[in-house]
Amino acid sequence: MIFLKELAYIVFMTACVAIPSAYAKAHRSSYAQGVKRDSHGHIARSEEAKKQFEKQTGYPHGRPGYVVDHIVPLKKGGADAPYNMQWQTKAEAKVKDRLE
Repeated sequence: MIFLKELAYIVFMTACVAIPSAYAKAHRSSYAQGVKRDSHGHIARSEEAKKQFEKQTGYPHGRPGYVVDHIVPLKKGGADAPYNMQWQTKAEAKVKDRLE
């Protein structure tokens, strides 16, 4: 019985990899429903909150080699406020973005 469950899981994951757009469309609809979006469908971010965070952390014009990251992602209900932001290296951001 366990073997069948493992086999079904492998088949499902293989299908998700083989048809990523179908998986993404089904998966995407459950994230961040009711959140304000821009004209491109992306979650709208507050430039004012980002500027406040940069100023509070001593880098009012950005920090070379780093990006502003949301600790709790916006798509998972995180606030677009300075208390939910952190500096993250560009390399770390690429890895985190792949996992989210």
